[in-house]
Amino acid sequence: MPEDTERLCLAHIVTGDEEIVSKIEGQPCITIDGCAKCCAQKSVEAAGGAICGKHRVIDFMKAHRGEEHGTGTYLSEDGWKFADELAAVMADEVKAMKKGE
Repeated sequence: MPEDTERLCLAHIVTGDEEIVSKIEGQPCITIDGCAKCCAQKSVEAAGGAICGKHRVIDFMKAHRGEEHGTGTYLSEDGWKFADELAAVMADEVKAMKKGE
C-alpha cells in the first residue's frame, strides 16, 4: 500500500504547512495518536481531512501490558512486534476503506 497511500508528519500538519494541508483537505484520513490528547485527530480535522478511522496507541497497548517495547529511539524485540501488529491493523483498515466497507 505504500504506492497508493501517504503518511504525513504531524508536525507539518500542526504548523499548517500548505503543501501538507492541501494533501489532507477533503481526503479520507486515518489518524493514530500517541496519547489521549488526540492531537493527530484534531489537527487533521482542523486541516479539513475526513476522519475515516482514528486510533490511540494507548488502546492497543492494553493487550500488551508488561511488555518492554524499548524507547523512542530504540525498539526492543517486543517493540518491533507491537509496531508490526499496529501496522497490520492500519493496513487492514486501508484495504477496507478502498473496498468501500
